Amino acid sequence: MNIKKYRIAAIGLALTATTLIACKESPKSEESEEMLSEEAMVEQELPSITIEKLMDSPAYETASLSLKSPDVSGTIPSGDTNFDFEVTNYELGAITDSENANRLANSGKGQHIHFIVNNQPYSAHYEPTFTKALPDGTHHLVAFLSRSYHESVKNNNSVVVKKVQVGDEITQELDMDAPTLIYSRPKGEYSGKDTENLLLDFFVINTTLSEDGNKVRATINDQIFTITEWAPYIIKGLPMGEVSIKLELVDDNNQVIPGPFNSVTRTVTLKE
Repeated sequence: MNIKKYRIAAIGLALTATTLIACKESPKSEESEEMLSEEAMVEQELPSITIEKLMDSPAYETASLSLKSPDVSGTIPSGDTNFDFEVTNYELGAITDSENANRLANSGKGQHIHFIVNNQPYSAHYEPTFTKALPDGTHHLVAFLSRSYHESVKNNNSVVVKKVQVGDEITQELDMDAPTLIYSRPKGEYSGKDTENLLLDFFVINTTLSEDGNKVRATINDQIFTITEWAPYIIKGLPMGEVSIKLELVDDNNQVIPGPFNSVTRTVTLKE
């Protein structure tokens, strides 16, 4: 009987010890699981930025844009300048007939001209004639037709590229035949539904893009994308707040091609 009692007591002590150990270890296990769960939630909450080709826009293959005045073959005087463009097979002021007008930030004023000087942010013009004041100096002018949701029309006749000399002072040397990258979108501030899909659009001049040739490298909030086809793209998964977009025209060795406009960084803001 004494032996049985001893055995029972020993088993009881062992169970008690095991229970105590489990009780002591259990909070640590739960805490570890909670920490892992929180880490997983943080990983899930981190935005994943993606880009995809924008499809289904009307092509406007016969749309054209040309500059009627001023005559930029020589020097134009300082001060306000009247720009007069001729637009054919394209309706300025019309809302582009495409579902993309509902997917992307869309101008209620309709289709327009993007007017870009020295690869600075464009001004939008809904009439073919307008007045601009350019500072004295040498300027690289690019103007192209834009859909109402700011996607550029990409054909050989939809763009005007000119060197404009205002006054006599030459402020930069421009090689108008060199491969050139011109930034267009995204631009400015976006809010609400417009933050879901941002248009990434640019113009390439005197070059083509390909997998084994020149490319555009897009760095969006430190995430890098290599673009081998000249096309419009949609950026998805952007966080609220400031977003940095850097575009670079690079060669087949991923080196930036020399030129004053082939590396450009812009900041846009997304709001709830």
